[in-house]
Amino acid sequence: MSDLGVKTTHKQATTVFSILLLVSLGHFLNDTMQAVIPAIYPVIKENFNLSFSQIGIITLCFQMTSSIIQPFIGRYADKHPRPFSLAIAMIFTLIGLTMLCYANNFYTILISVCIIGMGSSIFHPEASRVAQMASGGKRGLAQSIFQVGGNAGTAAGPLLAALIIIPFGQTAIGFFDILAIVAFFIFIRIGFWYKRRIEEFGRSKKPTFIKTHSLTEGQVKKTLFLLLFLMFSKNFFSVSMTNYFTFYLINKYDVSIYHSQMALFAYLSACAAGIIAGGFLTDKFGRKLVILGSIFGAAPFTVIMPYVNSVYLCLTLAMLIGIIISSAFSAILVYATDLMPDKVGMIAGLFFGFAFGLGGIGSAFFGALADYTSIDFVFKLSTLLPLMGIFALKLPNISSKAKS
Repeated sequence: MSDLGVKTTHKQATTVFSILLLVSLGHFLNDTMQAVIPAIYPVIKENFNLSFSQIGIITLCFQMTSSIIQPFIGRYADKHPRPFSLAIAMIFTLIGLTMLCYANNFYTILISVCIIGMGSSIFHPEASRVAQMASGGKRGLAQSIFQVGGNAGTAAGPLLAALIIIPFGQTAIGFFDILAIVAFFIFIRIGFWYKRRIEEFGRSKKPTFIKTHSLTEGQVKKTLFLLLFLMFSKNFFSVSMTNYFTFYLINKYDVSIYHSQMALFAYLSACAAGIIAGGFLTDKFGRKLVILGSIFGAAPFTVIMPYVNSVYLCLTLAMLIGIIISSAFSAILVYATDLMPDKVGMIAGLFFGFAFGLGGIGSAFFGALADYTSIDFVFKLSTLLPLMGIFALKLPNISSKAKS
């Protein structure tokens, strides 16, 4: 399997680790900047006297703008690759961050996060294509290297917020503009490599994609729907952790905002660590087993977490859950691209977009529910969702390795 998902020589199938590491670094910077949004929720909630419902609406606006157009961008990229679109994505992110830095009301915050979301919607489908192109056939490993950058960035957001934004205030968000500029130049470098790869294969040459399964079109659609359902069970839980874990710790254990951000950093760091292991496990044991073990395997720990009385035990469970559940997304995405190997960009856009869309809907739902009930009730409800991972048993068994 070649970098473009086509049959090529052995030499062409070499994994390009330098590009994988660069795109992972770019993913780290991109998701660090995006992670600023949920990381500053305790600050802006206090500064602007926001309700949990308004916090949920902020996430909904960000996640929906970063999700709705992703499948369309991915489909367009499959037919008309744009090597420098990743750099363009960083321009949107830079503008949104600068606006967020000086936002003085709820509606300006909404506009700012929408612009950042647009940058994300451009970034993820094309970046996934780059990771696939550089994989040399090791798609699980390549996707994990790409994903671990994003997870590490998501983890770094709360840490940097605790160290920079909480002490110095909202205007300190401007510091993250530097990251957008650095990412811009990284993606310019990747863009030149991407352009050369396109020229090597030729724009007019239609590649021959190799299927690794014998499923009918109807079976493929049903399997994609099941994968999206499993994404729902994972992401509704994950959004509760990302957006409301800090509030839960403050409410139940009376910890400070600073220490709640450190706890969120610890959880998200565990997620990043789990992503690394997930890539190797996906290539070795197959997508289905990793999806089942990742989502349903985390359920026993999520179910008991709301009932422990020690903040340290709660954090320990949260980190263990993060390690287990984080590998699911890479396995799901690689499984989906196995189903439709000729539509990598569209599939990446669909699943990244669906993930972000679910995150937005989940945040708005849980925010409104928290205002109506309590953060404690919302947390208990969300921890039941990984039990739905049992439905991974219904996934068809398909080849985990492409033929070359």
